[in-house]
Amino acid sequence: RAEYIFQSDKFYDASYDSGDKSIQCGRKSDTLKLWLQLKAYGRSGMEAVVNNVYDMAKYITEKLKQRPGFKLVLDEFESNLISFWFIPPKMRTNGESLAPGVLSKVAPLIKKQMMANGSLMIGYQPLSTKQLPNFFRLSLTCFPEPNHKDMDYIIDEIERLGNDIEL
Repeated sequence: RAEYIFQSDKFYDASYDSGDKSIQCGRKSDTLKLWLQLKAYGRSGMEAVVNNVYDMAKYITEKLKQRPGFKLVLDEFESNLISFWFIPPKMRTNGESLAPGVLSKVAPLIKKQMMANGSLMIGYQPLSTKQLPNFFRLSLTCFPEPNHKDMDYIIDEIERLGNDIEL
């Protein structure tokens, strides 16, 4: 029941999530996959793939800082996990903070549209120990290798799906 992984406010029956029923959220074959990737790519190839993920994390972090309506949970990230909010245009105010209860509803609504459209698969979570409402938690992966076009698509799609939200 890890709050940062499993959302209780899903729009579908969460009892079907198999990840909450095993160690490592169902990632039983990670070591085999890692071994196969090392065999296929070699050490230098894997180094390049991992470096690319960190480059894409920096790229999307900078893009999110510049894009109106996006707010980072932290100023900088030291891994492949980028956490942020999207604030729809109709909910933006002049310097005033959005009520956490209202902001908490935005990511689940956008996620529902992502799932219905089949356009993206990005999780969200609250962090109640820090009184942080639901935010997107983008986990960049090595395979397939992300690129600038992918990062731009993520931002554009979240903005497209969230622009008309009114709460």
